[in-house]
Amino acid sequence: MAEHTISTLQNFVDGRFVPAISGRTLEDIEPAKGTLLHHIARSGSQDVEQAVQSARCAWEGPWSRWDTEARAALCDRIAQRMEERLEELALAESRDTGKPIQLTRNLDIPRAIANFRFFAGAIRHDTTHSHHQAEALHYTRRRPIGLVALITPWNLPLYLLTWKVAPALAMGNVIIAKPSEMTPWTATLLAEIIEEVGLPKGVFQLLHGLGTEVGQALIEHPQVQAISFTGGTLTGAKVAAAAAPHFKKLSLELGGKNPTLIFEDCDLATTIQGACRAGFANQGQICLAGSRILVQRSIFDAVRDGLLHTLHSMQIGDPLDPQTKLGALISAEHRAKIEHYVQIAQDHGATVHCGGHRPTLSAPFDQGFFYTPTLISGLPQNSPLIQEEIFGPVVTLQAFDDEADAIGMANDIRYGLSATVWTRDLQRAHRVSAALECGMVWVNTWLQRDLRTPFGGFKASGIGREGGSHSLDFFGELQNITIALDHPTPSEQTGALASFGQRTLPPQATPLTRSRS
Repeated sequence: MAEHTISTLQNFVDGRFVPAISGRTLEDIEPAKGTLLHHIARSGSQDVEQAVQSARCAWEGPWSRWDTEARAALCDRIAQRMEERLEELALAESRDTGKPIQLTRNLDIPRAIANFRFFAGAIRHDTTHSHHQAEALHYTRRRPIGLVALITPWNLPLYLLTWKVAPALAMGNVIIAKPSEMTPWTATLLAEIIEEVGLPKGVFQLLHGLGTEVGQALIEHPQVQAISFTGGTLTGAKVAAAAAPHFKKLSLELGGKNPTLIFEDCDLATTIQGACRAGFANQGQICLAGSRILVQRSIFDAVRDGLLHTLHSMQIGDPLDPQTKLGALISAEHRAKIEHYVQIAQDHGATVHCGGHRPTLSAPFDQGFFYTPTLISGLPQNSPLIQEEIFGPVVTLQAFDDEADAIGMANDIRYGLSATVWTRDLQRAHRVSAALECGMVWVNTWLQRDLRTPFGGFKASGIGREGGSHSLDFFGELQNITIALDHPTPSEQTGALASFGQRTLPPQATPLTRSRS
């Protein structure tokens, strides 16, 4: 493979790739090697203002006349071009995030492509309501919001960006996207693709930079009418506080500390593989990760031993090696955070069954941000490792006695994003799922997605839902229109009201009267 040339990833504004107005840049580090991958534009409030004005011009220009079929066809063209560049996108995503290329090639990029295809179909087949009266017809239509800001995280960069861009475009909005400064590469490639397929300039704009600089300016800008944010709960709270005074439409998909509930009647082999995947896929850097494994006491030892056997066989190292199962963490700072949590567990006498250290790797990966998959038991329910989102390859193991015990432990958390239940008892599956305080429950599977279903959580895991009609609802405004079918005279209208009042009385009913006191 040819050596990568260090270049600067620029903003995409008004149909052109341009540097930040200040000329400043940031460094994009390759996690697996700890070396410089790119320089990126470091945008600020001036760049936001420039992008907003370009977007407003696009909103008032030809884009506003694109009908549903034209927008759907555009999404299909983007998907097709992404598919043609799949290997390039997969390689860029793997190098930028540190995750195994097998994951980006077989999951992340195909799902990003599917997002555009799905919302092309969704907008073609979307329906709204109409309500008929003798005197009037009421019908509801969706209309785009206008200028929307999309702020996305580093763990699933292109997948989560397209999850927002596709429905926002399909609905006819103009967009300013702000990807994570730690994973800017595939967002830039998406901008290239959008330029290639002929989207009018200003409809899609991309600003790189820090959340405290460009992100904050986007959120606070009075002409940004909606914000869709995916990221951590603490940052989400700041986004909500900044957006609230401006009455912006807001969607927040935030953190999770998701339980995996394993009952004694489960299929043990399938369950262990599923629990490992839920806990350690993408090095545990997924908001849906099953980072708390709750096991019925009678099979605790068998589940623990099965997990350890699977984890010991996972290859860690070069993300571009097809055999690698665990790649690098996103940064040295993030790894230090994870090490801090593991140290807390050790200080409190918990048992670290495996992992808990940096692996020994040969150059150049010895400078990468790798960490071994870690399984810990013996922690109390109030431990930070049980209660707080670690967002790494650290999974806790707890025993429960019965359903009530399992449900209580699962719900005793500030988050409520997802949960997984492993059982062969169908009634138990229904009963336990209904009792769990979270937005999504998988039974005998994990991360099985249908893009029509609502995605989102309870409690500190966010506000609103994405997916299918829920995304169209967010990226659109519902407008009801009432058309009079005839124009009765005032006397006819009075008579109609009188007769309507009489018709509403049930048979043999007597009008109520109030006696005078």
